[in-house]
Amino acid sequence: MDVLNDGHELHPMHLRVISLLLLIYLVFTSFWPISALYLVWLIFDWDTPERGGRRFTWLRKWFVWRYFRDYFPVQLVKTHDLHPSQNYIIGSHPHGILCIGAFCNFITESTGFFEKYPGIRPFLATLGGNFRMPFFREYLMSGGLCPVTRQAIGYLLSRNGTGNAVAIVIGGAAESLSCQPGIATLILKNRKGFVRMALQHGAHLVPSFSFGENELFRQVVFKEGSWMRNIQERCRKLLGFSPCLFYGRGLTSVHSRGFLPFPRPITTVVGEPMTVPKIEDPSHETVDLYHGKYIRSLLKLFNEHKARYGFLETDELRIL
Repeated sequence: MDVLNDGHELHPMHLRVISLLLLIYLVFTSFWPISALYLVWLIFDWDTPERGGRRFTWLRKWFVWRYFRDYFPVQLVKTHDLHPSQNYIIGSHPHGILCIGAFCNFITESTGFFEKYPGIRPFLATLGGNFRMPFFREYLMSGGLCPVTRQAIGYLLSRNGTGNAVAIVIGGAAESLSCQPGIATLILKNRKGFVRMALQHGAHLVPSFSFGENELFRQVVFKEGSWMRNIQERCRKLLGFSPCLFYGRGLTSVHSRGFLPFPRPITTVVGEPMTVPKIEDPSHETVDLYHGKYIRSLLKLFNEHKARYGFLETDELRIL
């Protein structure tokens, strides 16, 4: 499968093993007829995630998301209009540990995305391997998530009309390893697949930054070249995610330790769309040109809002 960002897809053999084990478990229960029917459904519905998915509006509006939003709280800040006559790729930064800001703003309707951007349908791209897991795939599609593959994103940008905005967490699992409170480090310098996709489909590029995303957990960050960091990198390449040693708050109080995120404000600022021409086969030079423009636009967004949302005026955005 063609993957937009290298290292973000489970190996096909691993997917088959996981799916097979789950289906075997389901078959050897008293509800095996339901399992059998679902297996038939899964065979015929296997490629649906690559063709725009299947979202349910009621799930995006579920009242639970309001409590989820208010726990941190999470808010969405609009700086420019997005016109329904265009398609967009929204770069979401940083990854953090769980991408709470991207999920809350682009998958749920709790922060008013549709009111701020009327006529725009948001999608959030995630690991393609997640859509090979029985039942879990249905939940992901129902909220508007899609695989971070060229086929899935290309479908939304070329065969689903206009007014589509696909949010991609560019840094991915590699970026989560550098997640620390008060530090803004992005893995972006060599991530150019999203720019090539934008050029091929004429989709405008939009930078976004979730201030506070890195404040939700405390992580043990291992130095580059250390044996623990090497293990994390190997797992990322093999499984598509990086095992991180982190902690948050516990169930009893904010002062206890556990795995709940700390209640810290997250503010996702969506920047100005960058016009991109449609070029079916863009050259490396053209991709580099627009990748550079995107980075400058992202830096401008960060610098204009950093002092308002938790950073100092002297803090800089580090791009690796």
